[in-house]
Amino acid sequence: GGRVTLSAGASVTASSSARNPDATLYVGGVESVITEAILWELFTQVGVVTNVYMPKDRVNNAHFGYGFVEMATPADAEYAMKVMHMCTLSGKP
Repeated sequence: GGRVTLSAGASVTASSSARNPDATLYVGGVESVITEAILWELFTQVGVVTNVYMPKDRVNNAHFGYGFVEMATPADAEYAMKVMHMCTLSGKP
């Protein structure tokens, strides 16, 4: 099994030009049972979430095991990264 990883400043291409890459976290090593709604709810516990995106396979609609969580501010993202590094998600650290 892998580890759930978080990193700040992830580059995200999306339709909205209002994205804030300095407040965006990369969340890797995510189990297939985890959804965007679960990530949203989890990160809402530590700050204001403005967007969650998990790229998905076009054929089977399953995500690729990673996603991006955009927080309201870079400070929120930094705090979320510190707190979430101490948490497990679906049995993964």
